[in-house]
Amino acid sequence: LTLCVIRQGDRALLGQKKKGFGADLWNGFGGKLEEGETLEESVVRETKEEAGVVIREFEKIGIMDFHLNNNPDILEVHIFSTSKFDGEPIETEEMRPKWFSIEDIPYNEMWADDIYWYPLFLEGKKFKGEFFFDEDQKVLNYTLDKVESL
Repeated sequence: LTLCVIRQGDRALLGQKKKGFGADLWNGFGGKLEEGETLEESVVRETKEEAGVVIREFEKIGIMDFHLNNNPDILEVHIFSTSKFDGEPIETEEMRPKWFSIEDIPYNEMWADDIYWYPLFLEGKKFKGEFFFDEDQKVLNYTLDKVESL
């Protein structure tokens, strides 16, 4: 899976998921790779589909493994960051984009793990982590480490 967080100065562009898994939560933009697609192609496609913008000059900043409610499938998410994109964010069938100042990131309306790794993202750090969730999507346990490179 891929996830892209767009940042410009002291603000970040997040999208509120409108339906499906994670509905009503604010998040970056991304999703599953299509067959034959690279991570980079996926993050560009997903961001265009979900926010109507074409990202460019992006950087991988994190890799996270998510374990949901003892499900044997691990969700491996590659997190990207950019401040460069073409177009204006628009609401799509999947997401409602909105700019947030860094001080007003709505952690209480996001995935429970975001409060742990977003500060690293906002500091410009790279990281790897692993999160374990219960059936209510609350964090049971996690590891999160800053890394020099990915």
